[in-house]
Amino acid sequence: MDPKEVKSDLVLILDFGSQYTHLITRRIRSLSVFSLCISGTSPLKAITDLNPRVVILSGGPHSVHASDSPSFASGFVEWAEANGVFVLGICYGLQLIVQRLGGVVKVGEKQEYGRMEIEVEKVNGLYGTKKVRDRQVVWMSHGDEVAKLPEGFEVVARSQQGSVAAVENHSKKFYGLQYHPEVTHSPEGMETLRYFLFDVCGITANWKMENILDEEIKVIKETVGPDDHVICALSGGVDSTVAATLVHKAIGDRLHCVFVDNGLLRYKERERVMETFERDLHLPVTCVDAVDQFLSKLKGVIDPEVKRKIIGKEFISIFDAFGHELELKIGKKPSYLVQGTLYPDVIESCPPPGSGRTHSHTIKSHHNVGGLPKDMKLKLIEPLKLLFKDEVRQLGRILNVPEAFLKRHPFPGPGLAVRVLGDVTEGNALEVLRQVDEIFIQSIKDAGLYDSIWQAFAVFLPIKSVGVQGDQRTHSHVVALRAVTSQDGMTADWFNFEHQFLDNVARKICNSVRGVNRVVQDITSKPPSTIEWE
Repeated sequence: MDPKEVKSDLVLILDFGSQYTHLITRRIRSLSVFSLCISGTSPLKAITDLNPRVVILSGGPHSVHASDSPSFASGFVEWAEANGVFVLGICYGLQLIVQRLGGVVKVGEKQEYGRMEIEVEKVNGLYGTKKVRDRQVVWMSHGDEVAKLPEGFEVVARSQQGSVAAVENHSKKFYGLQYHPEVTHSPEGMETLRYFLFDVCGITANWKMENILDEEIKVIKETVGPDDHVICALSGGVDSTVAATLVHKAIGDRLHCVFVDNGLLRYKERERVMETFERDLHLPVTCVDAVDQFLSKLKGVIDPEVKRKIIGKEFISIFDAFGHELELKIGKKPSYLVQGTLYPDVIESCPPPGSGRTHSHTIKSHHNVGGLPKDMKLKLIEPLKLLFKDEVRQLGRILNVPEAFLKRHPFPGPGLAVRVLGDVTEGNALEVLRQVDEIFIQSIKDAGLYDSIWQAFAVFLPIKSVGVQGDQRTHSHVVALRAVTSQDGMTADWFNFEHQFLDNVARKICNSVRGVNRVVQDITSKPPSTIEWE
């Protein structure tokens, strides 16, 4: 999807490193308004080329006083004013506006973190539905505070400690909130965002999944020539399946799907997935057995990032070979590779702060983003790369992908390689993990909990523990169970199972899987952890 092709008002978020930045994107999209997030230090041309109606400056962990603190590009303010672009600064973004436009920001005498009550002083742009002295609870997270406003700005709300909580300059169309309206801890935050976008900025809510489908098909047809052929890497997951169905709708039989058995699949995944493709989706799929090729390259590898790079490289090698076979068969060399890359994949594969490229840490290199070799021969088509998981499911429903398939839990591209901590070829780690995972997932389904959980899986730990089984001492493997709830995979909470359920699952695993004598549960959220272990 090309952002320039989207027939909708664009709200562009400049990311300065806040852990909540992605939530701004999600909240705005939930209002049927298209929003994108790019680095806060992007060149001015990268911003102007997108032609946004509104620009939101995100929060961040930085202080505007630091010499290396990130800022928007030179000329941004002048461009925004000249083109009537509305600008909203949130937390650090507000402080950046104040400092860059001639105001003063100082270290706060009383820092404000967590829930805080604010009081409305003026009912102008941001609080048009409120009354003076109305109060609301918001989520603060700042150590610096505004000491002096730039010319033409006025305070429209203060915190209970007297600090500036909201400012605006109506004539310049510049606004600022010292708190985070996008989080649920600010109960009236969405009302503020909604009023700002629709009543202050005049945004139209016309971004719909049906429009995305039409736009994507148009872009694919324009990208792929009338005689070009395309390979699609199917993993059996929701993302690649929706991507394949979408491209197949656009170009028909010139799409050639390939499912690779890399030896890192779940229990009976190959048989189950191929049956689903043939019976329910009617997609042309070739299954490639590459178990030995992948596992031989992964032998002795422990570092998860190295695993991802190896797997990415081997996948491309498989696709290149498959493309060569197709060329011999149809007399035309495939030019493109379709992948189900999502927006969180792109975000989490960003380089770290200080690299000069962005201000969000690299969490992991996704095999279909940072794990691909630079000398790849095929050109990429990633029709879902600006969508979140729940949006992909919406698109899948429009494309008539079976509901049971759309509800499948996410499965990582590198497969079980990132769920075996250590060497995946050592001993019978993969087989043990498959059996444990199958028992866990089936138990969740039997309990009627599967659709209430975003993702659930087992992890093989590189440790052994002493146990007693059959009146004998054992020294066997430890496995972990992980289940989380989430909306888009960017943040997650651990799922709180009933104790009896966990007791039953642990007993089944220890009694059924040879070589396991201890089961533990992961009860950490994201952040601080990631969903996958690695």
